[in-house]
Amino acid sequence: MKTVQLGRTGEQVSQLALGCMNMGTLTDEATSFAMLDDYVEAGGTFLDTANCYAWWNDRGSHGGHSEELLGRWFARGGGRREKVFLATKGAARVPDLSRVWGEGDEPIWEAAHDGGFEGAGADTLRRAVDDSLRRLGTDHIDLYYVHVDDLSTPLEETLEALAGIVRAGKVRYLGWSNVRTWRLERIRQLCERHGWPAPVALQQQHSYLRPKAGLDAVSITGGEQLDYLRAHPDLGLVAYSPILKGIYGDPARRRDHWLMASYAGPDADARLAVLDEVAAEAGVTGNQLALAWLLHQTDPTVIPLVGPRTTEHYRAALPALEVKLSQEQLARLDAAGA
Repeated sequence: MKTVQLGRTGEQVSQLALGCMNMGTLTDEATSFAMLDDYVEAGGTFLDTANCYAWWNDRGSHGGHSEELLGRWFARGGGRREKVFLATKGAARVPDLSRVWGEGDEPIWEAAHDGGFEGAGADTLRRAVDDSLRRLGTDHIDLYYVHVDDLSTPLEETLEALAGIVRAGKVRYLGWSNVRTWRLERIRQLCERHGWPAPVALQQQHSYLRPKAGLDAVSITGGEQLDYLRAHPDLGLVAYSPILKGIYGDPARRRDHWLMASYAGPDADARLAVLDEVAAEAGVTGNQLALAWLLHQTDPTVIPLVGPRTTEHYRAALPALEVKLSQEQLARLDAAGA
């Protein structure tokens, strides 16, 4: 597996990151360990988790399952911790579970997003980092994200606390996720003014399809945010949900999956038509081609983050690493749209 530089840090990470969100809940320990071992043996180095993963898969839990599982995997020895670049996150844990669980089988996500997260206050972040270190069984985190941008806490408070955490050696680099571009610029200005460490990574939902016109989505990278990243190459883009829950390989999912509400329309139809044509030419699935397209991006560079639930899902993603797209194919894919 090839590596790419994360922002302008000098750190080389694998071009495909492995998301561990479901590990310890939907994905059992034996399967998780097998995927992790295979990923590292294939040259993968970039692991991604969060302190809240995955409370929604275990009613009555605040999360921590994924970090705990990774801690057990590290404890097996063999230099596992030293072989990976480890990212985790804070600020999106739900302290009051009663507000997000009703009588149904699914949590009430609107309640979580409407003031239900613990946020990025100084004391909250300091406690969250220490708890993550304990669960992971390590003395440092390579990359620590503010998981959900917290508009209710002064940025100065959040950034000063994060600077202290970095100074203490508990975290090496910082990142932000689910955040608007104007906030990124404000964060960078404050860091420069006060000498605080600035984020080196932005984790957003990003894929081959573009968000539909008029969509107001803080979590999805659009054209304006991509322009910002091109102007600031010290901020690397880590793309979660790069295959949009597998819609590129399944026409039924394109029609019916809730996630398509952010993309459906003439532009998506036109891009999917060209993607299907190029996938047939390359002899790969639509999902593999969507991943390969992201891996070919250089302005800005994109690190896709895949979060497989099963071994089959994991193995299905790997052929994307070997897909070589011609300049003509890339041009067709880039130009597609309404």
